[in-house]
Amino acid sequence: MVRNTIKDVNDVPSFMKDALKKKDEAKLAQMQDEIKKATGAEEEEPEAAAPETESAEEVKAAEAENAEEQAEDLSAKVAELQDKLAEKEERILRLQADFENFRRRTVKEKEELSAVVTQGLLTDMLPILDNFERAMSAEATDAEAFRKGVDMIFTQFGEALAKNGLEHIEVAGQKFDPNFHQAVMRVENPELEDGTIAQELQKGYTAKGRVIRPSMVQVVANS
Repeated sequence: MVRNTIKDVNDVPSFMKDALKKKDEAKLAQMQDEIKKATGAEEEEPEAAAPETESAEEVKAAEAENAEEQAEDLSAKVAELQDKLAEKEERILRLQADFENFRRRTVKEKEELSAVVTQGLLTDMLPILDNFERAMSAEATDAEAFRKGVDMIFTQFGEALAKNGLEHIEVAGQKFDPNFHQAVMRVENPELEDGTIAQELQKGYTAKGRVIRPSMVQVVANS
C-alpha cells in the first residue's frame, strides 16, 4: 500500500514532468499530421497572379481604331493640299489673264504711240514738201536762186528731223567706238594715235539716244 498520495501536479517529480511534456508534444504532432491528411496535404502556396493581357479581339479593335484615326488625318492633309493646289492654280490663271491683258494693252499703246509719232513726223515734213513743189514749179533761169531754195529746203528738212529726235553722231577727233561707229577701212597716220577716227565716210544718226545707223569711218592703225 502506497502511503504517499500525489495531490497536485506540482508534487510530480521533475523527471516525470519532462516525460509527460514530451508525450504531449508527440501526441500534438500526431494530431496535426492527421488533420493535414484529412484536409488533403499541405497547404500550397498561392501562385502569383498572372498579369492581365488583352484579348485578340481587343488588339484588333485597337489597331482598327488607330488605322481609322490615321486615315482621317491623311484625308484631312490631302484635302488641305488640294485646297492649296486649287488656290495656286486659280492664282496662276489670274496672273496669266493679267499678263495677257497687259500684253494686249502694251501692243495697243505702242501702235497708238507709233501712229502719233508718225503723224507728227509727217506733219513736220509737209512744209518741206511744199517748198520742194515750189522749187520744182519755178522756172530754171536763176541757178543761184534755185541753189538758195535747195539750201533752205535742206536746212528745213534737218530741223524737222532734229525736232523728232534725230541727232548726228559726232566723229571728229573721236576714238573708235563699236557702239556708234562702223570701221570700213584702216589707214596709217603718224600724226594720230591708233584707234582714232581719221575720216567719216557716211554719217551716222541716233534717234532719242538710240543708234539707228552707225557712222562709217576710217580708223588709224599705225602698227
